[in-house]
Amino acid sequence: MNRRDERGQVLSSLVAVLAVVAIVGGLLVLFGTRGNDSVADEGRPVAQTPSTTPSATPAVSATPSATPSSEPTALPTPEATTPVAPPTSASTEATTEPTTEPTGVPKPTVNVPPSERPAVEIYNNTSRKGLAQAVGSRAEQAGWSVTGADNWRGKIVTSTVYYPAGMQAEAAQLAQDLGIPRIKDALDNMKKDRLTVILTSEYSG
Repeated sequence: MNRRDERGQVLSSLVAVLAVVAIVGGLLVLFGTRGNDSVADEGRPVAQTPSTTPSATPAVSATPSATPSSEPTALPTPEATTPVAPPTSASTEATTEPTTEPTGVPKPTVNVPPSERPAVEIYNNTSRKGLAQAVGSRAEQAGWSVTGADNWRGKIVTSTVYYPAGMQAEAAQLAQDLGIPRIKDALDNMKKDRLTVILTSEYSG
């Protein structure tokens, strides 16, 4: 009877040991599963990392927009497009006439009285100093009012009396008084209320 009791105690001890092992194994499995869950949870941010990559892409795509601003832009050349205004003073105007044959001076049809004669400006187109002033004095002695005497820069065919519209007869009379061989319509840069005399190198009066 004692032997059976010992066997019964041995079997009960083995059962107890197996139960403990089973409990421990269950706990290991339980904790092992939770550990895997925590690792899986920690792995989610890593899986979300690619989602941050597109957000940086627009910063890179903005680079080509700066490229056109670096290209040089063409500017107009104000000097080439701005018209040059003619000088206000005829004495500084470099006027060149086309080479034509001198026009003969017609005889004045009437003798214009000094009180009705227009003003006269006289310009020297030669290298002779004081020529315009000398001829101006001669014109005043003949009854003309001389309002200016100066130098003229440019190419003039021959000594000429220039007249505006309606003053051809007065120009013919002044040309005869001063011994000038030609009269001609006034140039664009000449005053239109008076006669203009330009003396060239052949003038000997």
